[in-house]
Amino acid sequence: MLHKIWLAFIVSAFVATCVQVAITGDFGSFENVMTAVTDMAKTSVNIALGLIGLLAFWLGIFKVAEGSGLITKFSRVLSPFLRKIMPDIPRDHPALGSITMNMSANVLGLDNAATPFGIKAMQDMQSLSSVKDTLTNSQILFLVLNTSSVTLFPIAVFLYRAEQGAAQPTDVFIPILLATSASTLAGLLITCAVQKINLFNKTVLLYLVGIFSFLAAVILYFANLAADQLASQSSFIANFALFLFIVVVLVMGWRKGQNTYEQFVEGAKQGFEVAISIIPYLLAMLVAIAMLRASGLMDLVTQSVAYVLALVGMDTRFVEAIPNALMKPLSGSGARALMIETMQHHGADSFVGRLASVMQGSTETTFYVLAVYLGAVGIKHSRYAVGCCLAADFAGIFAAITVSYWFFA
Repeated sequence: MLHKIWLAFIVSAFVATCVQVAITGDFGSFENVMTAVTDMAKTSVNIALGLIGLLAFWLGIFKVAEGSGLITKFSRVLSPFLRKIMPDIPRDHPALGSITMNMSANVLGLDNAATPFGIKAMQDMQSLSSVKDTLTNSQILFLVLNTSSVTLFPIAVFLYRAEQGAAQPTDVFIPILLATSASTLAGLLITCAVQKINLFNKTVLLYLVGIFSFLAAVILYFANLAADQLASQSSFIANFALFLFIVVVLVMGWRKGQNTYEQFVEGAKQGFEVAISIIPYLLAMLVAIAMLRASGLMDLVTQSVAYVLALVGMDTRFVEAIPNALMKPLSGSGARALMIETMQHHGADSFVGRLASVMQGSTETTFYVLAVYLGAVGIKHSRYAVGCCLAADFAGIFAAITVSYWFFA
């Protein structure tokens, strides 16, 4: 899928440039595109190199978190809830353990740990299925929760905002939390409705009441703040939570008798490798997007959409971030590249730059998750999984736009 998107970007940019030359007679249009390619190629490398220190630090912390048992503690909290919404999994089946480990890793932002746990969970659930090439109800709900999962610490978004010079890189923390929560709740409610799961069960209700109460408390707190205080308060809470998370992880590791320093160093080495490994992916997508921008095609599309919305009296500032919303379900690297390019073009602290950041943290990469997990267990028939996942994505994107207007407009 991604290679088709990449090729379509480049071919579309070429065609748009040819049309521009034919209409305007400006033969310098091709030079403008190739200059954009050269500039973005340099930018891609600079971005990746600038992330080395930050990625190394956070992956070092997450390595300590894995060994400290923090994920296991999250598992104990989630397990009763999962048993009720996935009734076709026996009480003591290993699938429940791998599912809770995956969900816990997602909540903590441990993507490297979440994927292996997710594959293991799909394999465990597959062992219960009588039709091996078709998704079960539990597998579908698990995929929906993965593609829309709440992440308490969207570190990657913070890192890229810092790299792009945001004054307060973490000021999008609360908006992301609200948007990703909306995505997860929508996905859960829609999928449970399709599967006719009783959400009025006492255990399920307690969990849902807890989630809604937390979100309501967050909304009520920020509703009482002046507009100029929203971003600063969001940034303060994010930084406090991150600092507290670091301290808790290190103290838990120390109390377990682990060598947290050695664990941190091991994780930091992985951070260095990750930063270098993303250069080719950033280069490929950022160059293709730079071609689209320089050819004038991206501006033409967004201006056309903005014109239609303006005719019906709608605010059009969010339109510049629509490409991010469309790319997010298709490609994580593509959406990341669009977010970076949007911040570079409009500014990290612009409304569009912040909205793109919130969109990036609101949902997961749906088709990537589906491809990896379905491929891991040889599934050919996904039933209604794609529809439920995309419905959750839509809810997350809509919420991202709404809360961004609330916080940053």
